[in-house]
Amino acid sequence: MPLHIRPAAQLAATLATLFMLGACSSPGVPTVTATPADANARTDTAFGASANQLLLISIDGLHPDRINATDSPNIARLAAGGVQARWMTPSYPTLTFPNHYTIATGLRPDRHGIVHNSMSDEALGAFRLSDRDAVSTSAWWGGEPIWVGAEKAGLATATMFWPGTEAEIAGVRPTRWNVYDGDVPASQRAATVAGWLLEPAATRPALATLYFEAVDSQAHGHGPDSDEARDALAGIDVAIGELLTALERGGRLQRTNIVLVSDHGMAPVPTGNAVAVEDMVSPEQARLPSIGQVVTVQPNPGHEAAVEARLLGRKDRYECWRRDELPARWHYGTHPRIPAIVCQMDEGWDALPQRILDLRAGAAAGVRGSHGYDPALPSMRAVFIASGPAFRSGAVIEPIDNVDVYPLLVRLLGIPAADHDGDPAALLPALEGDPAH
Repeated sequence: MPLHIRPAAQLAATLATLFMLGACSSPGVPTVTATPADANARTDTAFGASANQLLLISIDGLHPDRINATDSPNIARLAAGGVQARWMTPSYPTLTFPNHYTIATGLRPDRHGIVHNSMSDEALGAFRLSDRDAVSTSAWWGGEPIWVGAEKAGLATATMFWPGTEAEIAGVRPTRWNVYDGDVPASQRAATVAGWLLEPAATRPALATLYFEAVDSQAHGHGPDSDEARDALAGIDVAIGELLTALERGGRLQRTNIVLVSDHGMAPVPTGNAVAVEDMVSPEQARLPSIGQVVTVQPNPGHEAAVEARLLGRKDRYECWRRDELPARWHYGTHPRIPAIVCQMDEGWDALPQRILDLRAGAAAGVRGSHGYDPALPSMRAVFIASGPAFRSGAVIEPIDNVDVYPLLVRLLGIPAADHDGDPAALLPALEGDPAH
C-alpha cells in the first residue's frame, strides 16, 4: 500500500505504519505505544492538543436500513450516541466516484466534472476507475475538495482512500495519501487511521478520511440482501468498533467529530434483467462512453438524427433524453463531458455488452446488485451519521441531500467554504447548541 507523505511527516508515517503492522499480528484493539516527535513538524497551523479533529468515513453502497443492532452494532451505537438522518439523497448519477467527490466538494457532478465512473474528455481521453493514470490526473477533478481547503488553511490532512485524493488538485495534495488498494483489510485501514489520530498535536491531522468498499463489492456480486454483503458489513463494523475503542483508550474520542456516510444504496437485479447495449444503438451509429445503469451516447457524425429517433423517449426498460432536457431535479446535463444523449435504466435493470450477457447465459439463477438508478428511489438512499463534541446526542433528523455535507465539514474544521451547491442550514439541527432544539 504506497503511502505518500510530505517529508516533514515521514517519521510520523513510519510510526503509524508500525502501529498498523502490530494491528495485523495481534488480536483485539491495537494500542499506540510510540510517541512521534518530528523536529520539522508543521508550524503553520493552530490545530493544537485541545482542538477537535474530524474523521470522515465512507462505507460504499451502505443503505440506511442496515444501520441496526444486528447488522452493524458498532455503527448503530455511534448513531444512537450522535445524529442520524433518516436518509441522505445521493446526487445523479448514483455512482461511486461522482458521489464521493460531491460529498467532498459540495458540488453536483455536473459542476465538479466527475460525471460518471466512466467518461471521456476531448482533451484528456478516457476515465475509468481502474486507470491509475486517469484518477491521478489533476485536470479531471474540479472544485475544491475538503482536504484541499483544509491544507490551504494550514491544517494537515491524511487520507485512507477517497476518490480524488490521488490527484494533485489546485496544486495541493493531502499531507498523507494512499494509492487505492482494495486488498488492504478493513481492520488494517482503521488501525492506520487510529494511529494518525492518536499522534501528538505536532503531527496529528485535523482531517482524516477512511473508505471501505466491501459492502458495495459483495452486494454487486451477490445482491444487497445476501449473506456475503451482510458479512462484509460485519467486518467493517468490527473495524470501526476497534477504531472507536482505540481513540477512547487514547483519550481522543471525546475530541473527534466523526461523520459517517455512504455514497448510494443498492437495488437487487434478478438474473436476466439486462439489455444488450447493441440493441439500444449500434456501434456504427454512436459511441457509448458509459454503460451500466446510466448509459451515455454520443452519436457518430452523420448519425445524429437516426440515433435520436431510435433512443429518445420512453422505452421498455429505460428512458432517454437529450442532455439539455434531462429532469431538472437531477441537476445534470451542462458539463461538456456529458454526451448528447443520456439513457437511464429502470430500477433493477442493467445495460451491458452482448458478449457479457453471453458469458452470463449459463450461470445459475440468482440476484446481483446495482446502483446508478434515480436518486429519488428508496433503494438508492445513502447514510448520514455524525457523532462527537459538535453534535447532538440521540437525534434523528429529516433527510438531507449529500451536497449538504460539505458546508458541515468546513464548519467543523473552521475553514472558509469554497463555491458549493449545499445548504449550510440543512445540518444545523444536527449540531449541539442549535437554537431550534
